Amino acid sequence: MTYSKTFLGDLPELTYEIIKYFKNDFSTLHSCILVNRLWCRLAIPLLWENPFSISTENYNFIEIYLHNLNDDLKSKLNEYRANDNLLPSNTLFYYPSFIKYLNTLKIITSVGKWVEDTIRTLKPENRYYLQNLDTISASNFKRLIYMSLLKMFIENETNLHTFDIEVYAFLNCKFYYNDIFELILRNPKFIHNVRNLKLYIGSSSGFSIHNNSSEYTLIKYHISQMINLHHNLKKIVLSYNSFPLYQSFLLSKDYNCSNTLNTIMLYQVNFKSIINLDKVFEQLNVLESVHIVYCSYLNTSFIQQIINITKPFKLKSLFINWRSQIDGSLQLLLQKSGDYLENFGYRLFESSVKHQSFELIIKYCKNIKFLDLSGIIDSQISHLMFNLIENIKQNLNFLSISAYRISNISIESSSIILQNLGQILPSKLEYLNLILHIKISDYEIFLKNSQNTFIKKLLINNRMLEYSDDIAPYTKKYIMKEKRIKYLAIRDIKNKELFYLEDEVNEFKLYNIKVQRYIDLFIGNYGFIRKLD
Repeated sequence: MTYSKTFLGDLPELTYEIIKYFKNDFSTLHSCILVNRLWCRLAIPLLWENPFSISTENYNFIEIYLHNLNDDLKSKLNEYRANDNLLPSNTLFYYPSFIKYLNTLKIITSVGKWVEDTIRTLKPENRYYLQNLDTISASNFKRLIYMSLLKMFIENETNLHTFDIEVYAFLNCKFYYNDIFELILRNPKFIHNVRNLKLYIGSSSGFSIHNNSSEYTLIKYHISQMINLHHNLKKIVLSYNSFPLYQSFLLSKDYNCSNTLNTIMLYQVNFKSIINLDKVFEQLNVLESVHIVYCSYLNTSFIQQIINITKPFKLKSLFINWRSQIDGSLQLLLQKSGDYLENFGYRLFESSVKHQSFELIIKYCKNIKFLDLSGIIDSQISHLMFNLIENIKQNLNFLSISAYRISNISIESSSIILQNLGQILPSKLEYLNLILHIKISDYEIFLKNSQNTFIKKLLINNRMLEYSDDIAPYTKKYIMKEKRIKYLAIRDIKNKELFYLEDEVNEFKLYNIKVQRYIDLFIGNYGFIRKLD
């Protein structure tokens, strides 16, 4: 029996509002599809907003996309003898219309993996043909696939929420980027109203924005053209050597983002030779948040440029390590921006780390929601960490503590952390990740002391070899039966995971606790910052 929308009233809208809460819970969304036609119609768009980023080894969604190719592109695909029961004969929805997030690197890598998987499923004669293509022909085949996908999205006039321009030369795909950029520049409407345009340029292979080779010169030119085409730029992520390029645009009188750009994220930028930062930020009239993630040379010169800014400097994220070369002027930075700070991380890779940094954070930063501490955490740092958590617990929502260096210091500090952490946690946490050397007695103390805290996602990574098999009974007693966890991941130093123990997983499921892989629940600081709106 079918019902008209008039009869249903507001039911579709209300149902959609409920289903939206499962946006990143793909297994639940798949279950929603099977309920009825209405639920299917509401859940499918959420599943297909960002398929290139779903953490799975299944790339069959590319085949579904390819079904919607025009006849000209399908005939080109046939030239490679790849259309061998490859494309579905029919689809229920026009899936390209749902895409909201695109990432250049993920498109290229997903297509590469899909091609490898596809070759194994073809008829022997066609498999042999594709496997024996020369390097140029194989590259052209992959190029045909990802360029066809992009053309399809462009022709559909997709309204993108986020477009990531992510360039990493170490994947040996740098020559693909100019194809993508030229296609987009020929279709400026595609990028014109993207809400979030993000720029990442990796340098792990020696790629430098100052590299004068013809390929990289062309990449720089194309990137500058795309940025200039974007008339509603609100967010940009700059990494490694991309900041000088973007800085020149910001200082240009012809640049057009002064009244639109509200978020800047800086990831592993080297500020050693950067000048005129104050002039850059003074020109941004609606800037609401700045995120600095493991950048280097955050020293007196950098901080003084920030202090010189007459406008508020809304530093929402600060992730630092001992290589950051932060000196005594950190106090000046926190005096100016500490009230805005919501996300803080500290990598403690040497035991001589200045405790003064912690004391300054405790003094000036009361609104931290995301706290990530890792490395060598000695007993004194542990107590400063407890003071910090007590100071921010009314806002704290994400907490990650990693004492993962194998040493007597780490083993001792792990005990101190487990014995004291549970009793100072807030009543509710979205996320708690503990990478510690866990002794059974300490683990039980932590579980007892944290019984009044509801934790949506709990991740335990036990680095203590001799106790790695013994924490399961205590986990069941204090977590499963108390029903105060929604998602759980447990891994040990031998990379054994609770997720792969089917009987145990089913037992937790009876208590409405979903056991997942550690990597699927893990939220790194960079991943967390990149997802911020």
